[in-house]
Amino acid sequence: MRGAEQDLRSVLLAGLRALRLDLSDQQVLQLLDYLGLIEKWTKVYNLTAVRDPAEMMTHHLLDSLAVIVPLRQHLQKAGLEQGSRLLDVGSGAGLPGVVIAICCPEVTVTCVDTVAKKAAFIKQAALALKLPNLAGLHARVETIVQPFDVICSRAFASLADFTQWSAGALAPHGAWMAMKGKHPADELAALPPGVEVFHVEHLQVPGLDAERCILWMRAKNCGVS
Repeated sequence: MRGAEQDLRSVLLAGLRALRLDLSDQQVLQLLDYLGLIEKWTKVYNLTAVRDPAEMMTHHLLDSLAVIVPLRQHLQKAGLEQGSRLLDVGSGAGLPGVVIAICCPEVTVTCVDTVAKKAAFIKQAALALKLPNLAGLHARVETIVQPFDVICSRAFASLADFTQWSAGALAPHGAWMAMKGKHPADELAALPPGVEVFHVEHLQVPGLDAERCILWMRAKNCGVS
């Protein structure tokens, strides 16, 4: 078991180098502990279809870590380096919300999910990993009205549904950050007229031979029609 844990750590460290992410030893340990929590809870609550720790490392952890540098760049450009609020919609096992909370302690992260057990997992992860900037919320995103600077999702729903359902939670200056696989041309064509895409970022996930991208969107005239 110790050998397997060392292998996971080696893969994580190599991935962080490839992503040009400089994390502290504590943050690396938190990421590995988080992976362990997902593995443990999945055996009982079926948090994720991926059950092999090595596959979880690539498909979940490194996939989520690939958004950290783009997110930091966006927050810096928007003047939100400190005190920003991020909502992770349909968070499931906390991907990418928990990863963001670990890597960006200056960001307050709320992970919302309609499944109570998944929201409970986020609350447990916040306690176990000692993340005061992380909260789990059992709710439908349509009911959230407090403003968030960034609203993100990872393979949650179509872009149209994602933006419409979460529009009430977007701050006037806020942005949507949608993590997708292949460039979703059909979904972009179906976006409501009140939403505009202002940046598309292609990602390279270490160890993952698949297309990944982030679509950055915002509301036109501070509203979605």
